[in-house]
Amino acid sequence: MVIDFRRPLAVDLFAGAGGLSLGLEQAGYEIAAAVEYDPIHAAIHDFNFPYGKTFCADVSKISGDQIRGESLIGNREIHLVAGGPPCQGISMIGRRALDDPRNALLKEYVRVTLELDPRYFIMENVSGLMVGKHRQLLDEVIEMVNASGRYRVVEPVRVLQAADYGAPQSRRRMILMGARSDVALPEYPKAMFTPRTIKGAIPTKFTLPLGPSVFDALGDLPDADDYPKLLSDDSVRPVTYGPPSAYAAKLRGFMPDVRDFSRPRPTDPDSLTSSTRTVHTDVSISRFDATPPGTTEPVSRFLRLHPDGLCNTLRAGTNSDRGAFTAARPIHPTLPRVITVREAARLQGFPDWFRFHATKWNGFREIGNSVPPALGRAVGAAVLSADGVKPRRGRPTPLGDPAVLKMTSGGAHAHFGLTERVIAQRDRKAE
Repeated sequence: MVIDFRRPLAVDLFAGAGGLSLGLEQAGYEIAAAVEYDPIHAAIHDFNFPYGKTFCADVSKISGDQIRGESLIGNREIHLVAGGPPCQGISMIGRRALDDPRNALLKEYVRVTLELDPRYFIMENVSGLMVGKHRQLLDEVIEMVNASGRYRVVEPVRVLQAADYGAPQSRRRMILMGARSDVALPEYPKAMFTPRTIKGAIPTKFTLPLGPSVFDALGDLPDADDYPKLLSDDSVRPVTYGPPSAYAAKLRGFMPDVRDFSRPRPTDPDSLTSSTRTVHTDVSISRFDATPPGTTEPVSRFLRLHPDGLCNTLRAGTNSDRGAFTAARPIHPTLPRVITVREAARLQGFPDWFRFHATKWNGFREIGNSVPPALGRAVGAAVLSADGVKPRRGRPTPLGDPAVLKMTSGGAHAHFGLTERVIAQRDRKAE
């Protein structure tokens, strides 16, 4: 661990693979510590952010003192605590369970935040937390913050659309922001792009540049089906890429991004990673091929992406304790197959150096559960601006041990020294 203490420190709770961590790092933060319960995802976070400390732990069983003491933070000031407590119990998709025990983690987020005493905090969650009976959960969180006498919340709380900040995907997230009483309150970031639409003219009220499209994200990527090795592995080299859009060129590291203050990572321009193929039947291929872009294939109910539009919200599927079901994967806009993990990562806004678990199930879960980095960057930049902090670019950092990318769940438990299994063994028949 080598922390750059020239940069403001951030702690990411419920970090997953690190979508929000990456967005905050791009805004100018050092991810000094992160907490993730699932050992597979914690190992992936540790691989991509090796300079900080990744705790594989239950947030309800960890303290602020432990985070400080077992990382390099020590007694230094933490500028930001961020995180998104699990949202399956309050999702807009399916049954919404007010009494889901995971909702208690919203309050655990507040507890750990108060113990860490940062200058600012950000909590993100599904937009469903803003409506109906679930609004009382959000109100209780705000009441806990206000009752501390130490922090204030930016109100009214808002839902932000990731496409407004440069993601080629429609993804709405509730963002709760707050500040310690001795610092200035931040403001929500203003939209930076006009989202794509294929159902009519671009709204004339917008004077912002048009955001990236599905084709901007995917058009230069090699077709995974051209590489037999990807039937049994998630990476291959050498491969040939097509000409990139400006959006893709930044994710490939070919074009500088003046708003990206993250630490540079090593890249291999001749490799294609996170791209294990999905084998379809001839019947499925025919159905996919016959589905017009922008419409839903009637049997699978998969959306075929439109090259000129936005991707629909990418979902994570269910955890092992809830059946380990795979979420619907969109159909590629020009090829008769579902998208790969790398293609999903492009649509979420992850750069090509960012790696995911080698299995498609875990890789898609890591993307579907993550915050688009562009949204995290916009919110993080707004917080830094409120405090008058001018971001500075991070120092280069290596990636972690690639062996963790193929760890089994048992191997990941052992990697973090866990003696009891915290994530149930997956039933592979559910995929």
